[in-house]
Formats: sequence, C-alpha cells, structure tokens
Amino acid sequence: SYLVLGGGLFLGGAYVAYTQFSHVAQRVDVWLDPWRPEVIRDDAYQVVQASYAMAHGGLTGTGLGLGKPDTIPVVETDMIFAAIGEELGLVGATAILIAFLLFVGAGLRTAVAAEQPFEKLLAAGLSTLIAVQAFIIIGGVIRVLPLTGIALPFVAYGGSSLLANWVVLALLLRISDDVTTRQLRRMDDEAAAVVAP
Repeated sequence: SYLVLGGGLFLGGAYVAYTQFSHVAQRVDVWLDPWRPEVIRDDAYQVVQASYAMAHGGLTGTGLGLGKPDTIPVVETDMIFAAIGEELGLVGATAILIAFLLFVGAGLRTAVAAEQPFEKLLAAGLSTLIAVQAFIIIGGVIRVLPLTGIALPFVAYGGSSLLANWVVLALLLRISDDVTTRQLRRMDDEAAAVVAP
C-alpha cells in the first residue's frame, strides 16, 4: 500500500510540476527531443554535448586527462558521469555503476541483518537514498530520464551534497557496527553457555 500510495502521489506531483512550472516542462521537452533546431543551441546544449562525450569515449575511453569534458557546461556537477564515460569509456562507467551497486547492496545487507525495526528502516532508507540519487543523475546523463541536476553521490562536485552523503555513510557504518557487535556478543554468550555445563 505504501508503494502504490507513494507512486500515485509522485505521479500527481510530477503532473502538477509539469503543468505549473515552465522549467520542468522545458527539461521534459529537452529529454524527449534534444535535437530540435530551436533547442539544441540553448536549452539542450548540455545534454547534446554529454551525449557526444559518452559516444566519443567508446569502450575504453580516451584516457585520463585526454578527453574534453570542458565542452559540457557545468560538467563538474550535473554531467560528471559524461566526463567519466568520455575519459574511461564504457568500462569506467560500468565500474562506477558496480561501485554504487556494491555500496547499496552492503547497506541493504545491513538493513536485513539489523534486529531493531528502526535500524532496519533507517539502513534501508539511507541505502535507497544513495541508489535513487545515483539512478536519477546517471539516468539523466544517458537520457533515460529528464535531467534534474542532482549531484552524483561521492563523485560530483558539490560541498553540501558531499557532506550529506558522508553523513549517510557514517550512519550506515554505525548501524552496521551495532549489528556486528550484537552478533559477536550473542556468539560469545552461546559459546560460554556450551562450555559452562
């Protein structure tokens, strides 16, 4: 019921945002067709240059420092994944995706191992937060979703985003440490009970 209610509220909010805010409608229009002559030089320039950069990177990329990511406006925040794709290619971009999958998987394993309901919910929520951020910005760069301007966690330039993501990581590490400490204490108690008789 939470997923259905949340999905319905998201769709309703997305429709209201599209109809009431011109910049949201503009981003959706650029996402649907960035190659139109009237938008390619202005509104869609960043998206088009990112697409060229990703294509130029190919399988193995141009090499570190050998690409031209400065042709993409605001590359260090919005389009850092395109710069990685250009200089490290599909191999480097896949490595970034695998790193995020490992990070989120570790967070979700922590949530499953936690015994306290609050710890379970917090670990799952924090892991999902990182996953959704990464999905939205990477999806925007490769044109699966409209570009939103969210920073890629731990990769893109942005002081407040980076600080918030380090706090998320610290909370996940704290929950993981509590879970591990409880499990070790339980194992010690069980071992002492076996030895005691």
